[in-house]
Amino acid sequence: MSVVFYWHPMSSATPIACALAELAVPHDRVRIDIRNGEQRTPEYLAINPNGKVPCLVVDGTPIFEALAIHLWLGARFGVAQGLWPAEGTPERLQAMSWSAWAYVTYGPAINRLRLATTEGELYSAAHAEAARALLQELLDILEQRLSAQDWMVGEAYSLVDLLVAQVVGYGVYVGAQVSGHPAVARWLGQVMARPAMQGEA
Repeated sequence: MSVVFYWHPMSSATPIACALAELAVPHDRVRIDIRNGEQRTPEYLAINPNGKVPCLVVDGTPIFEALAIHLWLGARFGVAQGLWPAEGTPERLQAMSWSAWAYVTYGPAINRLRLATTEGELYSAAHAEAARALLQELLDILEQRLSAQDWMVGEAYSLVDLLVAQVVGYGVYVGAQVSGHPAVARWLGQVMARPAMQGEA
């Protein structure tokens, strides 16, 4: 199988870089300089019409959007390694639910906070406070989950932990603190300490 990973450091491609490392998937990397607009070139748009990173090309076929890539990596490589629940299990349903929650629910709330706290036309102290309140409500949901069990799905670490922790960790970076959620803070520290999370080189 041929896998080519289109990426840029410290971007939305970072969780995919970490997942590829965790799974030890052989692949080639092509760095797309998003600061210089390489993601908008005709050559790259022919691969990924969305014009963003990350993107994988698997045996000549592109797959883009980080969530889609995570789900594919889990099913294709994670099940055999015990890092993704098998098809047809209750844990697989939970894995899909929490993965989507991270990207579809938590992620946009982070972006709302980032925009409200960055100088520009969307800068607003009131909007920032509302975003922080929403993020704390979402962290309450995650705290409840991780107070009842050590890991997101099942009894062991999985790619679901990697995925959700990457999103939550980015939230901390932009100001959504987890200090008031001890179970989340404990879990986040454990996930971020894994070797696969330490670099993208």
